Amino acid sequence: MSINDLPALSVLRTKMQWHQERQRILSENVSNSDSPNFKPRDLVEPKFDTTGATAAGSAGSLAMQRTSSGHISALGAGQSFAENRRTGFETRPAGNAVNLEDEMLKVSANQMDYAAVTSLYSKSLHLLKVAIGKA
Repeated sequence: MSINDLPALSVLRTKMQWHQERQRILSENVSNSDSPNFKPRDLVEPKFDTTGATAAGSAGSLAMQRTSSGHISALGAGQSFAENRRTGFETRPAGNAVNLEDEMLKVSANQMDYAAVTSLYSKSLHLLKVAIGKA
């Protein structure tokens, strides 16, 4: 069994990828805060079932499959996250609906959550190393 197959690490890895993608989208919202008719976007947080796998339909697409041992496995290539289609309550006369205060609060919360998940991931790896006697 590979370390990549452990459900707890898989959940943490998916959560880190979600936070990275969300940070990219939130930064686009901030950078387009003065663009006419720009609508802010956000991602829907992935839901996990009790086994640690993403719940059906929340992640979207299927993962790529390796048909030969010579193929390179793409990490996260099949991963996609659902987009939250809700728009903001405030829309300026130019049609822009970005509220910088809200976006910066989301960026800050996302950064703290990402730091927590990466800390959990590294502590889980350290715990596995201790368990097999490598640390």
